[in-house]
Amino acid sequence: METRSAKRKKLLLNAISEKTPQGHEDRISDLPDAVLHHILFLLPIRSIAQASILSKRWRQIWYTFPDLDFTSVGAVADAPVKNATDSKKLHSLLAKGAEFISQVLALRDHNKYSDLRVLRFRACLSFSSLNGLIRRAIRFNVQELDIEVTTNDFFNFPRSVVLSQSLRIFRLKSQYPGFRLPPVTILKGGFGSLLSLSLSRVILYDQPSLLNLFSGSSFPMLKKLSLEIFIGLKHLSVSCRGLEDLTLENCFQLEDLEICSPKLENLRIVGCFDAYSSSSLLKIDGPRIKMIFWSHNSIPANCSVENLISLHEAFVGFFVLHEDMSAAKLRSVSNFLSGLSHSQSLTLESPCIEILSKNYHFGGVFQYPFSRLISMELQTGFNTHNLPGLAGLFRNSPKVHTLIMKIDEVQNAERRKWNRDLWESSSSGEERFWESQSQAMNSFLHHLKVVKIHGFSECENDISLVKFLLKHGKVLQEMFLSSSLSKPGNSLEREKIKSQIMGFSRASSNAKIWFQ
Repeated sequence: METRSAKRKKLLLNAISEKTPQGHEDRISDLPDAVLHHILFLLPIRSIAQASILSKRWRQIWYTFPDLDFTSVGAVADAPVKNATDSKKLHSLLAKGAEFISQVLALRDHNKYSDLRVLRFRACLSFSSLNGLIRRAIRFNVQELDIEVTTNDFFNFPRSVVLSQSLRIFRLKSQYPGFRLPPVTILKGGFGSLLSLSLSRVILYDQPSLLNLFSGSSFPMLKKLSLEIFIGLKHLSVSCRGLEDLTLENCFQLEDLEICSPKLENLRIVGCFDAYSSSSLLKIDGPRIKMIFWSHNSIPANCSVENLISLHEAFVGFFVLHEDMSAAKLRSVSNFLSGLSHSQSLTLESPCIEILSKNYHFGGVFQYPFSRLISMELQTGFNTHNLPGLAGLFRNSPKVHTLIMKIDEVQNAERRKWNRDLWESSSSGEERFWESQSQAMNSFLHHLKVVKIHGFSECENDISLVKFLLKHGKVLQEMFLSSSLSKPGNSLEREKIKSQIMGFSRASSNAKIWFQ
């Protein structure tokens, strides 16, 4: 079935290519260039090229079209070269990938109104072809250059980009095999007008330190920075004065990271830090940071997260080796979380709760409570051994209104089933534990209004927590208990347990329980 978008493009093409009857005015061709450029932007690049043969007027529109998006034309070689057959296929793509792009750019060489606003392409190219295309785009004063390439060998970062005065947005992603940066001294001499920079798959074995590159003097106007798969990078410092958005992904050899950008608002760090380093260091100072996304990162040995007074949302997850749980790294996690104390929304990915529970056995505590926290989401296996971590979070979150728990189905597979008769004859250890925490969690229990538990099962851990929150939640309004659909169970037994839960005593007369 034809999509609405495809239908609109077909109608537009028909309107452009339809011959005007004798005596009738060609209203489309009489539109200003800027309006026609905006209309043509809705079409694939090949369709725009086809329209250029209609008349001199349309040829002129094509030669001056400012937004060249070849992403629907160039094919990126997804598979790496492993043998001679793959190499032949790659060279075949090399001949086709740049041909159309080169032809289009060549048509603009002698047109004085040929400045480019946007050039995007995905292609399999030789380095010489890639470098030639980039140099030509720079001559056309391109403002946004978005490139995703596969080459037959490592290539060097195009130096023509560094000195461009027109470039505002630059994205270079190497699918395979990667590229090398020129010396830092050369990089620091350019990028005076750059607003956004994204680099992916960079080889840095010869220069593992980028401590002096991403500074205010090197990138005076940079607002957005994304660094992905920097192989060999060990030391990184980011202190651009105007930076607002920073992303680091898969820099797995990183040992030292220092971030101090006064206007930074969004920080995303995924898959970074050397898990085997015993001296790794993290420093974050960001008075305007509103959002932190920290996922699948190894625990740095030393951690300083300060001055996050504007923080609104934080997502935290760690990658942990079994032999990585030293007392120093456990305290580092506490220091990290303490630095997020101003956050209003906090999500902790597994195994954060397990780490915190181990930390409490070492005597680790939060330096500062989450006094502004309103919404908390926890992903956990929810076993008996991580109850101290949960209780510690609840004690240090005195004003939380919404608690969301997502229980890991794999981790909770062997938890003990709840048996009401046995429980009532002798209260369980879980129930006694929660009751012992009721005074320390008094403020938390006087603010909590909504509880959502996903992956809820008929286990003692789950039911003892539900019973405790119902019994002590003074302002509790809604409790949603959602069972895992993929986990088999006796439906009759489940209905019986639901009925028993509905009979638990409630501190709040407004508390409603919903089962899903």
